[in-house]
Amino acid sequence: MQPAPDGAAAPMLRIQDLAVYYGGIQALKGISLHLDKGELLAIIGANGAGKTTLLRTVSGVLRARSGSIRFEGKELTRLSTFDVVACGVAHSPEGRQLFGGLTVLENLRMGAIQRRDRAAVEQDLEYVYSLFPVLRERRLQRAGTLSGGEQQMCAIGRALMARPRLLLLDEPSLGLAPLLVERIFDVIARLKREGVTLLLVEQNARMALEVADRAYVMETGRIKLGGSAAELAADPEVERAYLGG
Repeated sequence: MQPAPDGAAAPMLRIQDLAVYYGGIQALKGISLHLDKGELLAIIGANGAGKTTLLRTVSGVLRARSGSIRFEGKELTRLSTFDVVACGVAHSPEGRQLFGGLTVLENLRMGAIQRRDRAAVEQDLEYVYSLFPVLRERRLQRAGTLSGGEQQMCAIGRALMARPRLLLLDEPSLGLAPLLVERIFDVIARLKREGVTLLLVEQNARMALEVADRAYVMETGRIKLGGSAAELAADPEVERAYLGG
């Protein structure tokens, strides 16, 4: 991947030759991609392609064997998850991973645990409630008793409470009814309009390509295709494999 031309802004996120292993099994095989500030980049592909592994490595949950992850010019590959969040990257993980015994409000506040700007935290809490009004109604309810859709809203809200400059979303529509999928994607589109930079992993390729600026197709730990979302949506191979064409 070549350096940005003189006068061009460097990508917010640049991943180069990333290799990740689970024991002796290589899950990511030299992944290279970039994401510009204010962009929504989608990663699509079948189960087992390595999409979740990619996000978990960016956020510091997994360690890379080799390669580079640079966020706003800072290398992330040796940082802890705590330090990655401090750099401005927040992760809404696959499976939500809420603290089921804590209330919705307590879960949301956990997203802001590193912040000291209390007044701004309260403003952001109101912002999350504006995105997901049901969370205000459920704020004193234990997160483990929420519906799947409400849990997903809470997980995204918790990530937003870190006030990230880059938001990682892993399978936000997984297991949700169609109406809830539309609601979640309406919020994702709103975040994009408001200038949030997003890296979206999503099995619902059609919805992902409708909301994304660009996208990559992953297959067995490698990038198979990349381009604008419109180009990939019109690609006969992508349509046949991922869009039900």
